[in-house]
Amino acid sequence: METKFWRLDREHPDQEKIKAAADFIRSGETVAFPTETVYGLGANALDDQAVKKIFAAKGRPSDNPLIVHVASIAQAEAVAEVTPLARKLMAAFWPGPLSLVLPKKAGVAPSVTAGQATVAVRMPNHPVALALIKAAGVPIAAPSANLSGKPSPTTADHVYHDLKGRVPCILGAEDTKVGVESTVVQVAQQPCVLLRPGAITQEQLEAYCGKVLLPNKQQMEIPQAPGMKYTHYAPEGKVYLVKNKQELQEAYAHWQGQGKKVVLLIPKQWQGILPAIPEEQVFLLGSQEDLREIAAAIFKGLRYCDDIGAEIVLAASFGLEGIGAAIMNRLGKAAQKEDWNRGKTE
Repeated sequence: METKFWRLDREHPDQEKIKAAADFIRSGETVAFPTETVYGLGANALDDQAVKKIFAAKGRPSDNPLIVHVASIAQAEAVAEVTPLARKLMAAFWPGPLSLVLPKKAGVAPSVTAGQATVAVRMPNHPVALALIKAAGVPIAAPSANLSGKPSPTTADHVYHDLKGRVPCILGAEDTKVGVESTVVQVAQQPCVLLRPGAITQEQLEAYCGKVLLPNKQQMEIPQAPGMKYTHYAPEGKVYLVKNKQELQEAYAHWQGQGKKVVLLIPKQWQGILPAIPEEQVFLLGSQEDLREIAAAIFKGLRYCDDIGAEIVLAASFGLEGIGAAIMNRLGKAAQKEDWNRGKTE
């Protein structure tokens, strides 16, 4: 398959290219496009055969539901039963990195929801994404635009690397700003459940929803949102989490002693802790005093590990407050073992 790769200006995208991409969507094809979170791979959310092409291109399990992207409240109302609480959250956080799980309406492709009675809906905060949805005239179902299980794409080049020859069209713009996928919250019934942490934090949600619960075992096994059930975000090398600088030093000494190529994903405050390590084997995520900066760099760091052939990745741990929960959710799903010591016998 030939893949058209068009780079657009974020604020003033080429309308002819937007129209051509929208034609792909209306004709039942897939299009990769930028959002403020990560790049998405979209298809007409009302066309089941089109949606199945997303799963085929990514190699994605069919029981892993998708998020429907809309460009207006009216479009959200066409695919979901929008509750009064959902309207409050839309007014507060849309357009933005918040997906709401609501009762679905007839017409949503069964593959979008993995056959469930609910659908996740969000309005992205990105001019190119909104222009594409408006030009297509249909809601667009989209997961991240990467091969299933691999780190999500935060640049157009990431998408091209993974999906060249698998999709007909990629719309490129600048690197994404948020860097982790949207927060997903179930608001169909109360209390609300935080199905996936993201840039809109549990603390922010509780200002509108009251107590927000975390998913139980059954909700994890039959996921209402992407990113819940399966291993995700993993590079080719094995990822281990380290709690502090001392653990980092111990883990590096162990794996280096095994002859492994090790890459560190660490905050800049840890720079220089291992002065003998080659510079290319250290990826600085940003300041640990600004976890949003860390979040924006997580997937770039994991992909960098593949670029240089890392066999072992030692990733710093961060707190769980605010967006720290989203960072640790992604790192935890990428990790072989949350405690590096458990990997010594492998």
